[in-house]
Amino acid sequence: MKITTDFPYSITENRDMAVMLPDGTRLSAHVWMPENVGPLPAILEYLPYRKSDGTAHRDKPMHAYFAGHGYVCLRVDRRGCGDSEGLFDDEYSEQELSDGVDIIHWIAKQPWCDGNVGIQGISWGGFNGLQIAARAPEPLKAVITIGSTVDRYADDIHYKGGIQVSENVGWAATSMSWFSTPPDPALVGEKWRDMWLERLEATPFLGSRWMEHRDRDAYWKHGSVCEDYSAIKAAVLALGGQLDGYRNTMSHLAANLEAPVKGILGPWTHKYPHISTVQPSIGYMQEALRWWDHWLKGIDTGVENDPAYRAYVMDSIAPSVSCDHRPGEWVSESVWPSPNVIEKALPFGDGAMGQAGEFTSNLSFDMNCGQACGEYFPFGFGPGELPDDQTKDDALSLCFDGPVLDEDQVILGAPKVALTVSADAPKAQIAVRLCDVRPDGTSALISLGFLNLRHRNGFEAGEDLKPGEAYDVTVVLDQAAYRIPVGHRVRVSVSSSYWPYIWPEEQPFELQITGGDLKLPIKIRGDQGWEFEPPEMGPLRDIQQLRKGDESKSWETNSETGETVLTIYGDHGRNEDLENGLITESAVKEVWRFVGNDPGSARAEISWSRSLGREDWEVRTNVQTEMWSEAGHFVLRQVLSAFEGDKQVFEKVFEKRIARG
Repeated sequence: MKITTDFPYSITENRDMAVMLPDGTRLSAHVWMPENVGPLPAILEYLPYRKSDGTAHRDKPMHAYFAGHGYVCLRVDRRGCGDSEGLFDDEYSEQELSDGVDIIHWIAKQPWCDGNVGIQGISWGGFNGLQIAARAPEPLKAVITIGSTVDRYADDIHYKGGIQVSENVGWAATSMSWFSTPPDPALVGEKWRDMWLERLEATPFLGSRWMEHRDRDAYWKHGSVCEDYSAIKAAVLALGGQLDGYRNTMSHLAANLEAPVKGILGPWTHKYPHISTVQPSIGYMQEALRWWDHWLKGIDTGVENDPAYRAYVMDSIAPSVSCDHRPGEWVSESVWPSPNVIEKALPFGDGAMGQAGEFTSNLSFDMNCGQACGEYFPFGFGPGELPDDQTKDDALSLCFDGPVLDEDQVILGAPKVALTVSADAPKAQIAVRLCDVRPDGTSALISLGFLNLRHRNGFEAGEDLKPGEAYDVTVVLDQAAYRIPVGHRVRVSVSSSYWPYIWPEEQPFELQITGGDLKLPIKIRGDQGWEFEPPEMGPLRDIQQLRKGDESKSWETNSETGETVLTIYGDHGRNEDLENGLITESAVKEVWRFVGNDPGSARAEISWSRSLGREDWEVRTNVQTEMWSEAGHFVLRQVLSAFEGDKQVFEKVFEKRIARG
């Protein structure tokens, strides 16, 4: 990584610029601004993740870089988070998005801004950037969205294929912890404690809210830009990684936006593309500058002529839970969907694929399937986050194997699996994986998809199955860019459980499959490559590690009780920011358990601790989260505790039973 400190412009920095909203609420912005020059275009990053301690390490080298090239960069804490006033209500709420529009208008009116504004972000900031763009504020001319979604129900951390993703409760625990600490007293003064206690008292019980909306209703349609792609007028650059939980947005935007749009699918985890822990990274800063310079300054950088879709085609490698490099090559398509990609249909036979034949295959329920799944959101700093060898999970699944390939095949797009399936119960689910079976017998995950069979006719309402009745269903898998070489096989693995990736049905069930096929998007021509500049960024923030962290991950089964337990532990150490003096610590422990083959025994227990301090001042919060099933309901319980020094100053218990549907 090249660290750049020599820029065309010298920079001034303001940790706490006031952004005043129309209702009088003061938001806090960390601002990097070229010195003694202007007015200039502005770039906004708008997040709840606490600019003074949460994202400070990442923010400086990025925003200082853009500022050094002639932009005013603002990293704004959203209402009720970090150093901003007000109260937090929900992710992507009407309040958040309308505030975002107001922030953009406020920026455009400042004497240092020339009226042109861009917005960028990853994950939360990638989401709200697109959602704010759909409101088309006139000053917003360009967007860069990374690790985001166009559909909050179909492709976020809550549901996939109508099935609750287990990370839904994980995110409920993490988000409550994130938003539990106070603003920085050095910025807000003596009112920090009152602001903190008011926030704690108003903490929303988000996990229960997300679980209550189990179908794709108005709650999820709000903020889903796929409801009206034409609403987005700003130019959009969308990036994301195949090893991230968000793999599909780049394709969806490139295929559907009327505004200028480009999509880039890399080999990355849930990180900015220049700092991904899985290489090769790219020069994101330079690529972003090309985007900003064209759409905010009117400079001819050539971005409008870039291919519609660029993807890193990953080569086959032995499965590794901690891979740090994926060999492969960049390809580009001038239009997307591309005429260079055709759909190849491979019909299913009896345990085979490629030649149709009559068969009847029964699939029994097995809670042990899924232990090689990896994390929903690999960040690259946890223990064993990536998918492992799928062989053991394949053994617990119904598998259809294709013939040994006599030539390489490049998958570019979203595979689809059609099935004729019946169940012996009114409620059932299906997990489908596409795997690369290597000559040594190992099975590497390429892509996956899920379907709650009650949502076979759409996601707006569930409809019970008639036991024994056959249904034709299609499962759309996540986007992939993958080369399967000569001598390998393609495998489709179908299971009725995939714990702990998805939450299982409450009762076991058996499936019967009597037909189906795999439709593979195969790149047949147009082998255009692409090259990105190597990564670089601005000056690093001065952080001192006071205590090193630790991490672990383990599966254990008690032979006497039959209980199987996955334990994941992450201690993030103790660190001091030498630029603002803040000292932070955080740690998380996740326990995922079940007994025997009983899906009703599935249980999650997650504990978060987080502290913030400076010199002789320290605050600490704990969040204890539990989720389990009980007689047709989910039960979610959270306990939020807060301490100032050794004194407990707050505790609140949240608990609710939510009908499973």
